[in-house]
Amino acid sequence: MPEKLTIEKEVTELLRDLVWLNAVIATELIQITENSSAILRKSPPPGTCLRDHQSLRETALQIAERCRPGTALKEHLTNHLPDKSA
Repeated sequence: MPEKLTIEKEVTELLRDLVWLNAVIATELIQITENSSAILRKSPPPGTCLRDHQSLRETALQIAERCRPGTALKEHLTNHLPDKSA
C-alpha cells in the first residue's frame, strides 16, 4: 500500500508540473502572437486583442499559481506588460 501512495504522489506532482509548464507555454505563445502581429502591422495589435490576451494571461497565471505557487511566472508576465508611463 505505501508503494501505491508513493506512485500516486509522484503522478500528482508530475501532473502539477505539466499543468504549470503548459501555463508558461501558453503565456509565451500569447506574447509571440502579439510580437508577430506588431511586426506585421508595423503597429501594436488592436486594443481588443491586447485586453483579451491579458485576460488569457491572468487565467493561465491563476492555473499555474494553483499548481506551483511562488514561481517567477508572475514577475515574468509583468515584464511583458506595456509601459504605461511612456
